[in-house]
Formats: sequence, C-alpha cells, structure tokens
Amino acid sequence: MALLEIKGLRKAFKDVQAVNGVDLTIGAQEIHGILGPNGAGKSTTIGCLLGLLPYDAGKVVFENGVGIRKWSKNIGYVPQDLAIYPDLTAKENVRFFCSLYSFKGEELDQKVKKALELVGLEDVADKKSGEFSGGMKRRLNLACGIAHSPKLIIMDEPTVGIDPQSRNRILENVKALNQAGATILYTTHYMPEVEEICSKVTIIDHGKVIATGTKSDIIDQLGNDTELILDFGEDTDVSAFAENASHMKSVNSARTEGGKCIIKHSEDDTLLEKLMSMAHQYGLRVRSISEQEASLEEIFLDLTGKALRDEK
Repeated sequence: MALLEIKGLRKAFKDVQAVNGVDLTIGAQEIHGILGPNGAGKSTTIGCLLGLLPYDAGKVVFENGVGIRKWSKNIGYVPQDLAIYPDLTAKENVRFFCSLYSFKGEELDQKVKKALELVGLEDVADKKSGEFSGGMKRRLNLACGIAHSPKLIIMDEPTVGIDPQSRNRILENVKALNQAGATILYTTHYMPEVEEICSKVTIIDHGKVIATGTKSDIIDQLGNDTELILDFGEDTDVSAFAENASHMKSVNSARTEGGKCIIKHSEDDTLLEKLMSMAHQYGLRVRSISEQEASLEEIFLDLTGKALRDEK
C-alpha cells in the first residue's frame, strides 16, 4: 500500500527548473533512499512534499488521498541542518518539539523518555545540548524529529560529518524505527548507507527521476551488466590488455585497478574464454577470476555522470 504518492511534481525558481515532473511512490514501511548529485532537486522535492514550498504543478498525497495539511502530524522531519536549541537540555529540546503535536503530561514524558533511550542519550538528558559532541547533536536531532511517533520519517543527510560510531548508532536507530512500523524517506551521499538499510532507491538528477526500485531493479534497467575481475598480480601492467578488452563486442567498459582488470559486460557465454586467450597472447597469467554486481556507487555514477558538480 502506498503511504506517499508524488505525481508530476514541478517547481521552478525563476529560470531554473528545480523539479521537473517527478513521479514517486513510497510504500508503507519501506526505507526508501533518495540519491542525487548536488543540485539534482532532492531538497526542493522534500520541501514541496512537506508543504514548506509551494509547487507549480503536480500532486502530493498521503495514505487514502489525504493532503499535507491534514496529514502533517504523521510526519517526522530530521533536517540536515541541526534543529536543536543549544541552551536547552536534551530532554527540554525533545519535550519542546514533541509538545508541538499536542502531547501533554504523562504521555509527553513517556514519549520524550522513549526517544532519548532510542538514540542513547538518556544518561545525558539533563545536559545542555550546546555541550554535546557533533555525533551526540545528530542523535538528538533525530530524537526531536521522531518523538511524536510519526508514520513517515523524512531524514535529510542525518549522518553528515559525524564519527563512525555515531553513524552506526543512527543507522541502527533507522532500522529499529522501521521495524516498529515507520516508513522512512532517507537522503544521503553515503552509498554504503543506502546499500545497508534501504529496501528501495530512487535516483534523481536535473529534477527528474531517472531510476527507481530495488538495486536489482536498477541494474536490470541498465541492462543486467555484471563485473568480471581478472587478477594478474599486484605489480603487473594490464593497461594494454584492458584497452583491447574494452573493444570486445559484449564489453561495455574495462578499467584497471592495480594488477586487476575489471570488465563490465553484458551476457556472453564465450567472453571468459576469449579473455583468457587474449591474456595468453599478452603473456599474462591470471591468478584469480571473480564476478560481482556493480556497486550502487558505480550505478549512480553511470546514471548521473562522473564530473564533480557544485551546488548553485
């Protein structure tokens, strides 16, 4: 069942078409990753579905066709920029944000306690957040966004700039929230995070959805390419071999990595035999052969380009 549907969403800022006809469906209890280069339209899309930005065309509806005004209490937002008050304690910060959803008394106390326990800050609940480390502030930011038990949690780069231990804790929190029934929309630049926690992924570029689905779905959209890795030994020069391999009929690309040649190819039962024959011609001895799916990062770069893009 769809918890959120975005149809034909468009938003322009003067001459810049930031969102250009986005269609996206988020199923109930998914962890759905949103990926895209700087300036791809991710933040603008989130702003539109939260009701923070008016959009020019399209529709944003939640479960049972409800709009943002009636459904906003069911959304938790964890922004990239910290939304906590440094002069308030951790408990006071969470209590303030949770109280905005009309919780009071014992129910409010329990929700604050539960949120702080989830992120591991119960022992410093009475300490001012301005004294916290960067990782602790990120975890408090999360607690403030989810204390009211929302059905949909939108997380925008929730682990940016923090230590590995805090990142792992937040990822465990995301999994726990999802297992408890929450649907999570998760944007990040850390590909391993998406591969670890997300059941589905959408890649956005130039304001458009260019791929969506599971990792396997996206690989299928790219033509089922897999990678064949021929290891010739660390000190072996395989540049000429890779160059020749790249021109073979079923090979889409070939690159070197130390003494390895990594070949991205479409289905061809005779490819390995041809490569082994060519290796023999070059006087190369193959030490090992392995095959793997392309990583999500490689898929992302294939779809969006490898050039560095600065946000404007």
